[in-house]
Amino acid sequence: MAGYNEEYEQNYDYNSYDEFGGHTGDPNQDAEFSRQQYTMPDKVKNFLIYFRNHVNEGLVFELQTLYEMSWPKLTEDYFEKRPWPEQSDVLKIVGADSEVFIILYKELYFRHIYARIQGGPTLEQRFNSFYNYCDLFNYILSAPEPVPLELPDLWLWELIDEFVYQFQSFSQYRARLQKKTQQELETLNSNNKVWNVLCVLNVLHSLVDKSNIKQQLEVYASGGDPDSVAGQFGRNSLYKMLGYFSLVGLLRLHSLLGDYYQAIKVLENIEVHKKSQYAHIPACQISTSYYVGFAYMMMRRYSDAIRTFSGILLYIQRTKQLFASKTYQHDQINKQTDQMYHLLAICLVLHPQCIDESIQQTLRDKSYHEKMYKMQYGDLQEFENSFVYACPKFLSPYPTPIVSGIDDVSKEAIKHQTQVFMDEVQQQKMLPTIRSYLKLYTTLPLSKLATFMAQNTRADGQWDLDKETQSLLIHLLCFKHKMKNVVWSKGASGLDGKFQSGSELDFYIDNEMIHIADTKVAHRYGDFFIRKILKFEDLNRKLHMIKM
Repeated sequence: MAGYNEEYEQNYDYNSYDEFGGHTGDPNQDAEFSRQQYTMPDKVKNFLIYFRNHVNEGLVFELQTLYEMSWPKLTEDYFEKRPWPEQSDVLKIVGADSEVFIILYKELYFRHIYARIQGGPTLEQRFNSFYNYCDLFNYILSAPEPVPLELPDLWLWELIDEFVYQFQSFSQYRARLQKKTQQELETLNSNNKVWNVLCVLNVLHSLVDKSNIKQQLEVYASGGDPDSVAGQFGRNSLYKMLGYFSLVGLLRLHSLLGDYYQAIKVLENIEVHKKSQYAHIPACQISTSYYVGFAYMMMRRYSDAIRTFSGILLYIQRTKQLFASKTYQHDQINKQTDQMYHLLAICLVLHPQCIDESIQQTLRDKSYHEKMYKMQYGDLQEFENSFVYACPKFLSPYPTPIVSGIDDVSKEAIKHQTQVFMDEVQQQKMLPTIRSYLKLYTTLPLSKLATFMAQNTRADGQWDLDKETQSLLIHLLCFKHKMKNVVWSKGASGLDGKFQSGSELDFYIDNEMIHIADTKVAHRYGDFFIRKILKFEDLNRKLHMIKM
């Protein structure tokens, strides 16, 4: 366990102990000296005892307060830039019989190192965190009956989310081989099962199977009682919620590996855009919508991607107060929100359609408007920049061979996915320009549109009209093809859907003449105002009923 403290000792200010004569210049001796000098505050000791008691007694509401309020407050006061106390120090306070509490404490301990400690975790800490997750999941999954453990749903979500994040972090760390010592390379080679993708998939699928969550969701979607198929474990809140959050973890993992079909498939019987008894953790809802929307975008299902992004961004706008506090995932939620605005901007450029006015206003007010303008005029670099910023940090499905002298391959996965996306954008590069011309006419000769397009793309004025007309026909066919998407309307799976034309205008060609029809449906403002008037009258009636 000595390795737990190494990272913070490397960054700690040893000069503060000079008056004791303890600074030797030897990192190992100084680390030991610093550990001996550290005295745990009484407030932290009392918290750990209180925390252990509530874990042992299964007091969920008290645990929720400790997890959401006390832990972050103590972290801010005492452990802003240093690790929490080591296991050996905590055992002296809580007693050696607190095995489950120690596993949970170590999960929070390592999570804090990943999030707050400068330089991140050491290789040994990455290994130890993996083994701690193994201990926790073995305890939960190998029991013949549900374990006597109850935790707040937020903690269960963040536990699964952190598990996938640490796998992602280790995969990227492992792929950066250039600056690693020979000893680190040998250690990685001899521990190739640690944070293995198959192991992570096995854990998530085991939690899903143990909880019968898929069967529960299927019955719930059809209006039945989920408990009727839940089984002994599925009726237990711990297993049920871990199973549900593991489905979202699988969604994220398959998205990181570039398997978008499988990513959407694992969420069968979950209607992302609808609230349910399972989807009550805001961070989980946001993460689910981000990865579902991104998978739809990469599958060229732009209407579904726009619906998914718009729905969650509207939810975030209306519940801003939920994200005002500095929770563990506060920064991640804010970043994912910004990423989804970028992805929504990309989708709207490639597949224009009407969205909620408040979301449209945000896109106009912020810097997204300028980015959309550049993309509409065929700026491929802007497409690439927005995609690289907003996409997940992709992983290679197979690990890099551990040999010295190999190039850094940590960026290979994102380069590949970016190239796939840019190939799609390249095919659609001319479509916004064609659309802008077609909007101005009801009939337009092919030769005339070909001349317009040539004048735009060929500054030297040299072109062959026949060749330009043939090129235009290819682009018009591309326009027809790209504007026809599979769109979900109903069904248990997000993969369900029918082909629909998403363009606000349609056209056909007859005798070298393009005939254009505007299919855009005019806004019905009357219904909107009637709904608002009725809502206002209802609110006014309720106010009059309040007795002061």
